[in-house]
Amino acid sequence: MGSFFSKTMDENLKKQQEFMLKTQQLAMERQMAMQNELRERQMAMMIAKSRDFFWYWVTFDTLVSTGLLVGALKRKKYALLLPLIPLSFVTTYQWDLAYGPKIGRMREMADRIIDEERSLLDLPHGLPTFSSIEAARLDQKKNEPYKSGHDIFL
Repeated sequence: MGSFFSKTMDENLKKQQEFMLKTQQLAMERQMAMQNELRERQMAMMIAKSRDFFWYWVTFDTLVSTGLLVGALKRKKYALLLPLIPLSFVTTYQWDLAYGPKIGRMREMADRIIDEERSLLDLPHGLPTFSSIEAARLDQKKNEPYKSGHDIFL
């Protein structure tokens, strides 16, 4: 009689472990999908921000270029056109970031760093562990005993 109960309990335990494993796997997949969607939204916001800034920059660049061109032609001082050179470089960079293939080049460079220069990505003291985080928390708690205002009067 006892072996019958132990067999059914073992079977139930195995079923429960399999169910928990599937549940954990599903939760992990959902978490990964959520993190990926958040990453995609952040990238979209970054691209939208650079495109918005690009149009502000183009407006500024157009006004400055027009003013410099009119001033150079009126005064016959063509040296006034020299600031257009760095302004054109900045405008080209902003266009490349907003509409050009710069993000693709950045992604390729990031892939190359991950593949070839992995040591640059290491954290200074390695990955934090639970024990190191707990030790730091306890040390901070020990070093700051009078954190709240009412503790001064004790």
